[in-house]
Amino acid sequence: MDINLEIDDDSKNDEQKVPLLRNAEVPEAERSLVQKAISSTFQSTAHLANLLPTGTVLAFQLLSPIFTNVGNCDSVSKSMTSVLVSLCGASCFLLNFTDSIRDSKGNICYGFATFKGLWVIDGSTKLPPQVAAKYRIKFIDFMHAVMSILVFAAIALFDQNVVNCFFPEPSKEIQEILTALPVAIGVFCSMLFVAFPTERHGIGFPLSTS
Repeated sequence: MDINLEIDDDSKNDEQKVPLLRNAEVPEAERSLVQKAISSTFQSTAHLANLLPTGTVLAFQLLSPIFTNVGNCDSVSKSMTSVLVSLCGASCFLLNFTDSIRDSKGNICYGFATFKGLWVIDGSTKLPPQVAAKYRIKFIDFMHAVMSILVFAAIALFDQNVVNCFFPEPSKEIQEILTALPVAIGVFCSMLFVAFPTERHGIGFPLSTS
């Protein structure tokens, strides 16, 4: 019995030493500098969706048909749609200033970043000044906030209900702008998101493993 237990323990230790993300059946990829750069770009682009306010966008897509009356807007529907777009845009902006931190027991605490540090929303804990200072607002936070609003604006312009509400009979020039502008905004902001990533893990964003 003791021999079997020792064998089982050895096998478990061997299993723990084997990397989980390694496939022995696939040979190691040999990449040039250009291929490594392309691979790095793809990996950064894959994380792009994690940097966007997906919760706000989902709420907007659910409420848009209701508020716009499926694109058939009257004065009331247009006002309600304007409020919806404004609130969602403000949410996209503010969520970029939220962050999360784990306490000594691993519990997640959410807070707002300020110029002095991180302010925990529910007041469940108070961070030491030297720890809170690591989470203070930086210039890149405002940069990401502005880009999030632009990305949301592009998504709103892709929504036919919103477009039909504000531009029921667009001219040819307006139609060209409505078609090209969201694509241009998406490409431009995607490049900036990849070039200047954020380390924040705020409300509605993926949590950090540490």
